[in-house]
Amino acid sequence: MLVGPVAHAAQPTTYTNPILSGFHADPSICAVGGDYYLATSSFEYFPGVPIYHSKDLVHWRQIGHALSRASQLNLAKTRSSQGIYAPTLRCHDGVFYMVTTNMEGGGAFYVHTKDPAGEWSEPVWLNDPTFAMDPSLFFDDDGKVYYTRHGGGRNGGVYQAEIDLKAGKLLEPPRLIWSGTGGVWPEGPHLYKHEGQYYLMISEGGTSYEHSLTMARSSSPFGPFTANPANPILTHRDHPELPLQATGHGDLVQTPEGKWWMPLLGIRPVDKRHHLGRETLLAPVKWNDKGWLTVNDNKPLQMEMSAKGLPLSAPWPAEPVRDDFSAPKLGLQWSLLRGPGDGLWSLTERKGYLRLKGSSVTMNDIAQPAFVARRQEHMRMRAATQIEFSPSAATQAAGLVLRQNEKNYYQLRITGAPERRLELVSRTAGVTTLAASVPLPAGPLTLQVESWPDRYAFSYSSAGGPLKQIGATLPTAPLSSESAGGFTGVFIGMYAEGAGKQGTMPAADFAWFDYTPLEK
Repeated sequence: MLVGPVAHAAQPTTYTNPILSGFHADPSICAVGGDYYLATSSFEYFPGVPIYHSKDLVHWRQIGHALSRASQLNLAKTRSSQGIYAPTLRCHDGVFYMVTTNMEGGGAFYVHTKDPAGEWSEPVWLNDPTFAMDPSLFFDDDGKVYYTRHGGGRNGGVYQAEIDLKAGKLLEPPRLIWSGTGGVWPEGPHLYKHEGQYYLMISEGGTSYEHSLTMARSSSPFGPFTANPANPILTHRDHPELPLQATGHGDLVQTPEGKWWMPLLGIRPVDKRHHLGRETLLAPVKWNDKGWLTVNDNKPLQMEMSAKGLPLSAPWPAEPVRDDFSAPKLGLQWSLLRGPGDGLWSLTERKGYLRLKGSSVTMNDIAQPAFVARRQEHMRMRAATQIEFSPSAATQAAGLVLRQNEKNYYQLRITGAPERRLELVSRTAGVTTLAASVPLPAGPLTLQVESWPDRYAFSYSSAGGPLKQIGATLPTAPLSSESAGGFTGVFIGMYAEGAGKQGTMPAADFAWFDYTPLEK
């Protein structure tokens, strides 16, 4: 049963960015009365496109996924940071639409539902004849619907076509409507209508430190578009000293009281590297007397922002620290790699445990290992799990993993036969290194990782004894996008691997998993 927001005694005077911390990139938002719904990109992870709900634009709770079934989301052999790119979420006449692109699995498509917390439709694949990325939908006053997306790659532009959503097809080939202001990767387009004018908001400069938001307008949805003379309307590229960087890829929403707000992405670098991924920020926006959008009164965004103009604060109950795996389904916080993992995990074979059944697929492979993990959402956090695992061959391993991609991860793992041992393994730039190893007694083992902005510390305990640290701390930098590449962030969770040619191995049983935020 879903629990409603917690009553707040007094309206806060500020809110804190990011509003969705950890890997929550490419946010798109829509409003239904006083309820707000937000979707973010998911790349190679399954289920795809998490959906969040808020009553106040600041406090968000995940309610589901738009792509929760294998029939909706084919990620087999999808490379890391490919798969599902930026979605757009819209609601029209009581129906929610989510349009996106599966970059290596079929191209542009949309799904729809009347209940964003429930099941979404099967994909409606679009007859877009060329490469499509970052698609968006706009519902005009006259009943026409427009499909707007990036095309042409690094030096491309924004393309648009009228779409028939009932027939599920484009009514014409998308055509170029604006090339932006000259920045590379003119992407993430959204079309809006304000006081009779059509406004096109896009990102330029690439989704890193040169990221920016620009805007143009026209009396026609197909242009010609006139660029805002004050472009970019937001960028932090000239403010390297600020804690928030790479600001861009925004969307707009209006409150019932008439105030305008923008969720957008940004990063929090640590020594010029970010490992949590691109996060969701919130900025106030308004229209000036010349009819152009201004962001935060033309000032850079800060971690602490004024809450003036926000809806009444409505935080959700705190998420429980522990998942004891007693529910019939995996919680919404959990993700798998490249598919639902049928046969690789079970909540029923040993009641009260998450059982992982390792295969020959390892964390190094572009395939689907036995892996269940969640986003690392805080610079300072503690994650722990209790595992029972007795490997029968030297190749077999199971335990705790912090994953950025196939070539960059950390493992605290039980391995070894006939003598069990605990290993701390570092894999960076495709090179695997044994950082520490200790012998293990029989029985369950608690594995723990604690994080700081610049490092991770790993520890373990057996038979309820005190935690002991294993090895030296490992730096966060190798798991950053600057070092590892890609567009995602660190996922932390449980894995098993190494079945070898025989195809089977002893199960790894996890009694619980704790995730404790220590600070934002």
